[in-house]
Amino acid sequence: MAPQAVYIHVPFCTHKCHYCDFTAYAVGGQPVDDYVSALDKEMALAVADTPPGIIRSIFIGGGTPTVLTPKQMERLLASVRRHFPNWDENIEFTIEANPGTTSPELLRVMREGGINRISFGAQTFRPDLLERIGRVHGVEEIKRGVELARQAGFANLSLDLMFGLPTQTVDDMETTLKEAVALAPEHFSCYSLKVEEGTLFYHLQERKELPLPSEEAELAMYQLTRSYLAEQGYAQYEVSNFAKPGHESRHNRTYWLNEEYYGLGTGAHGYVRKRRHANIKGVKEYIHRLQDNQLPIQESYQVTREEEMENFMILGLRLMEGVSREKFACLYGMELEQAFGQVLTPLMNKGLLERSGDRYRLTEKGLIFGNEVFADFIGGIEL
Repeated sequence: MAPQAVYIHVPFCTHKCHYCDFTAYAVGGQPVDDYVSALDKEMALAVADTPPGIIRSIFIGGGTPTVLTPKQMERLLASVRRHFPNWDENIEFTIEANPGTTSPELLRVMREGGINRISFGAQTFRPDLLERIGRVHGVEEIKRGVELARQAGFANLSLDLMFGLPTQTVDDMETTLKEAVALAPEHFSCYSLKVEEGTLFYHLQERKELPLPSEEAELAMYQLTRSYLAEQGYAQYEVSNFAKPGHESRHNRTYWLNEEYYGLGTGAHGYVRKRRHANIKGVKEYIHRLQDNQLPIQESYQVTREEEMENFMILGLRLMEGVSREKFACLYGMELEQAFGQVLTPLMNKGLLERSGDRYRLTEKGLIFGNEVFADFIGGIEL
């Protein structure tokens, strides 16, 4: 099946946060216009190589895509429409935004260009903690960003929240959740802090200068998030994601269902024709490659049948609905138990996995130890 989802990476930010290990660069002095032109060229080359299907979802991530000027945003969205012209009538078109970067003019351009969903990187509603993690916005800018988006006609908004941050407490998380829910977004993504190598937080941790909460406190924050959002009408549909009915992220389901998608932009990852690829990370090299009419792929490899089956389990089990035995058999011509029997049985015996009808899914205990569950499926196939 031709890919029906598109990811586009805009690697520019006003400022790089202390925990960020994404391909992202401070926008000052960057060749942003040339980058937008290069994205247009990559789209042309990508669809010439693999023509798209009916596009069901588009996601512009970063970085902070909303640091683009209205004119640059207009050019980018025109490129998307030109190279991916056939859209599903219910397309989900998301852009990531940092509070404070969405002017009324930019919001107008985004709406007219087809974007219908904004994901705001709120992270926390504790002002000093926002500063401590390197965010450049304040609490009032979160609220103002949501207000402006509603005024511009956006009816589908998501907020990103983080827990397990330095000096963060369970009470802080409760306050953040209450203030976030008061803004009535349709969706939440709630992630624990991961200290990644190469970030400022990593260096602080190495020097023992990063006062992180205990594992018990971090778990309490996660469980509080789950219970509070459920009480407020947000159903948990994935390990870290919660939504009002009908507002689950369609684009992210592409990843969790192990479906193919275009990955465009510097540092982007894609999955097309059973090949996974990663683009080069340097902005200037990315631009130069495309000026020479070359796809900017750094590395790529063909996904084996075994790896595809492992990904079916590892990604699919992140969803609360779990994985379908019938779908597995349809895709791979064998029973799920035939492939992973030696993994499934011990996980069920440990109370981490359960079977209900056609599906296997994580238990409550399995949600807490999800990474251990997923790791067991790597190399766990019996053929």
